[in-house]
Amino acid sequence: MAAPPAKTAHLLSSPDDVETQFYDALREGDIDKLMATWSDDDDIVCVHPGGPRVIGAGAIRASFEAIFANGGIPVQTDHVHRVRSLDAAIHSVVESIAMPSPDGLQQAHVVATNVFVKSTQGWRIVAHHASPGEEAARAAAGAALDAPSTLH
Repeated sequence: MAAPPAKTAHLLSSPDDVETQFYDALREGDIDKLMATWSDDDDIVCVHPGGPRVIGAGAIRASFEAIFANGGIPVQTDHVHRVRSLDAAIHSVVESIAMPSPDGLQQAHVVATNVFVKSTQGWRIVAHHASPGEEAARAAAGAALDAPSTLH
């Protein structure tokens, strides 16, 4: 039996291209397009805002399938900070998500870190960690963070 073909994302030439496809897939609620951006490694990890750590492609897929049961996520990214080496990249982004409320649409802000590695299949996500918080809202508004720096 022949090995299944390697999954391919639409854009593999850079971490920026993979990140664009990841957020497009979130907006579209397209699980196959989203999973094509992830590495095939068993150790990939995802932390949803306020959620537990999810490890492995099957568990990550299941978590996004549950999220997509309500449709895509109206997310936009801003304030991208990039760190890159030859075969790894880290992006820190602020995600803005339009959330329905009794008072109409409200903007929720999330700080996310996306980690990419370059493999024989091109660039892929190996970690996505998203955290809610007031700091994200202030950063999205361009305000200086006045809280002292702490290690955690």
